[in-house]
Amino acid sequence: MPVEFISAINVNASNEVNGRADPAVDVGFLRRYARVLEDGGFDYTLVPYNSTFHDPFAVAVALTQHTERIKPIVALRPNIMYPTVAAKALATLDQLSGGRAVVHLIAGGSDAEQAREGDRLPKVERYARQEEYIGILRRVWTSTVPFDHAGRYYTFEDFLSVVRPVGGTIPVSVGGSSDEAYRVGGALGDIFGLWGEPLADTRQQIDRVNAAAQAAGRRDTPRIWVTFRPIVAPTDALAWEKAHRILEILQRRGGPGRWSAPGGPQNVGSQRLLEIAKRQDVHDRALWTPTATATGAAGASTALVGSYETVAAAILDYVDLGADLISIRGYDNLNDAIDYGRYIIPLVRQALAGRATVAAR
Repeated sequence: MPVEFISAINVNASNEVNGRADPAVDVGFLRRYARVLEDGGFDYTLVPYNSTFHDPFAVAVALTQHTERIKPIVALRPNIMYPTVAAKALATLDQLSGGRAVVHLIAGGSDAEQAREGDRLPKVERYARQEEYIGILRRVWTSTVPFDHAGRYYTFEDFLSVVRPVGGTIPVSVGGSSDEAYRVGGALGDIFGLWGEPLADTRQQIDRVNAAAQAAGRRDTPRIWVTFRPIVAPTDALAWEKAHRILEILQRRGGPGRWSAPGGPQNVGSQRLLEIAKRQDVHDRALWTPTATATGAAGASTALVGSYETVAAAILDYVDLGADLISIRGYDNLNDAIDYGRYIIPLVRQALAGRATVAAR
């Protein structure tokens, strides 16, 4: 399967570099951003979820009405929507977009954040609920007769949806770095999402996911999605100057509670990034970790720093490990997305095409 690229949609011009905190949807900006991603060669864009964020389904629908090809990945927490309702909402989005819907399920990495919307299950149970949720989604999408469900977290009778995904089902993405995440995602995910770690650490995580898939009796394994925040420029020197300017901004705006909980993150993924950052600042060809420290690793926060050629080569290193979904979104979102579409995505695809030509010969 070819390597594909993911971004993340923004509903207005606010970002970590300019420091704006405008909550309002800017329809013109959303339309422009969507077109930049589409025209820049991105294949997917994440529509994120947070208790304070806009409704991802509404944003995803708007995105699809301004594009023809890019696929929205709707981030969804099982606690916020009953699975039968979510299955119909996703199938409706799929029909409206001509079969482009993808869902990324988030079990929840912070007890406090989950409690803001009434979810007080402990983490292990959140993953058990997610496992049940995925099974219900897929049965709703495929069942042609009414069915009952009596599970640990959900119970209903005589349910049937006539709203069908265009292709019969919808890809399900799962992410995380905990034992529970590997187990559920390896067994049930079409896609498994990881944050950008050094190559050796990423290899270990991919092995864990694949082992979980094998233990579950799968003949295949989830596609691997790895996320970075690239900082690029025409030369390595200019990219590093830019990187340190961005780091200074992040540090100046940081502090306890600004990016993450004062006591530190609960989720294993963030804990891993902070531990990796303590080892050294630069890993492998271009992975830079001080941005994770500056933000408390609140989300995907490690950067790839360098010239367009250096960052493209670093991405290929992860492709060679087995990642075939590469998420790149910048700290200056719109301008970075333009640069990625002009320089990074073409360089990676040209290199892969060259390899294919050599292999064919």
